[in-house]
Amino acid sequence: MRGHPNSISARDVEYVLHPVTNARKHEEIGPIVIDRGEGIYVYDDQGNRYIEALAGLWSVAVGFGEKRLVEAASRQMAKLPYYHTFSHKTNEPSVLLAERLVKMAPDNLKRAFFTNSGSEANDSVIKMVWYYNNARGLKQKKKFIARTNAYHGITLASGSLTGLPANQRDFDLPFVPVRHVTCPHYYRFAEPGESEEAFASRLASELEATILEEGPETVAAFIGEPLMGAGGVLPPPATYWEKVQEVCRRYDVLIVADEVINGFGRLGTMFACEYYRIEPDILVLSKQITSSYQPLAAVMISQELYDGIADNSAKIGTFGHGFTTSGHPVPAAVALENLDIIEERNLVENARRVGEVMQAELRALADHPLVGEVRGVGLIAGVELVADKETKAKFNPVGKVGAQVFSRAHENGLIVRAIGDVIAFCPPLIITEEQVRDMVERFKITLDDTAALLREKDVAAL
Repeated sequence: MRGHPNSISARDVEYVLHPVTNARKHEEIGPIVIDRGEGIYVYDDQGNRYIEALAGLWSVAVGFGEKRLVEAASRQMAKLPYYHTFSHKTNEPSVLLAERLVKMAPDNLKRAFFTNSGSEANDSVIKMVWYYNNARGLKQKKKFIARTNAYHGITLASGSLTGLPANQRDFDLPFVPVRHVTCPHYYRFAEPGESEEAFASRLASELEATILEEGPETVAAFIGEPLMGAGGVLPPPATYWEKVQEVCRRYDVLIVADEVINGFGRLGTMFACEYYRIEPDILVLSKQITSSYQPLAAVMISQELYDGIADNSAKIGTFGHGFTTSGHPVPAAVALENLDIIEERNLVENARRVGEVMQAELRALADHPLVGEVRGVGLIAGVELVADKETKAKFNPVGKVGAQVFSRAHENGLIVRAIGDVIAFCPPLIITEEQVRDMVERFKITLDDTAALLREKDVAAL
């Protein structure tokens, strides 16, 4: 596609600072320019086709190039391209979407607040929880508890909840009061001989000890992804969420389920709360709500929280929080059409059924010399690469082998995500069994290519 009148060169993008990358190295090698998409595939500006095995950024449920979403956006743009939700005003798509989400979500969640992203949503969660506790006269009850390796966003507040060092280093985070407890990754953090349930009990005891150390009167909420995504695709150990919820209820600590990645079918249930039997006070949704065709996120809250917030707002005279594009009619219209497609095409069941195939195909690679653990649920999985399978020793330095796999996967027509030395998979919910097998075969070739390279070079030389 060189010479195309609308094509761009590396120089055209040299002024762009790209997230989650080495900015200096980017200047040297330039980006891959993705030009178009169709189904589970995307194409670069050279015409090369790739299986998009991460659905963009964990988010394109119905695949790329879905005309119904384009048409929904176009219809709404022609009718009402924008309106706000301030000053007792709203618009039809945002009302219909809120009503629909309330019907879909866990029974106790009765209200929806819209933002533009998961980061803004979790920012809003922090403010709502503080506001609610101030309304209850619990002015000290402001601290959050999150987990190491968690990802909850990237703004000053939500980035404080995130438990990934790279997202906090040199940004002067955390910015809000938060304690991070042990990541619930059995493979890495269980003690020798410890069962999953015993590991879960230990983590619940740690949570309780942290609450008591900080003082229950100061701890407002526990936030967690039901299945952790950007931290390395980490399903919790058996009984973990049951035990965590028991501790939180004992000390009046709100439970925030961050389903920005998990929600709308990813695990083979509409929400991961259903899969793990979580009864949250707050549910955070984004990404697959519009298949990321438009920016949108939702904070779902219980009636109890809503009543506290609404009563306090009536006393003050306003609820002084919101965004210019909260409840924007175009993303809301796209979300409604996206949810129609998910339901009509039975994509939640497809994620469960085809997800079983994906999990089995990836687990068949467990004997590969580079693979330490394969984990996941439904259509989300992580493959952890290790230097020594018996000891679980990591590569030194961490991330070099993962980066090599990421790069070589592109050569094999496959886009994955390298999280250090964990390779993440999260394909569109529309993927078929045949396409899954093709995806995993390309990945196997990539692993073999990388293993061959490691026989020739030391990790540090990659």
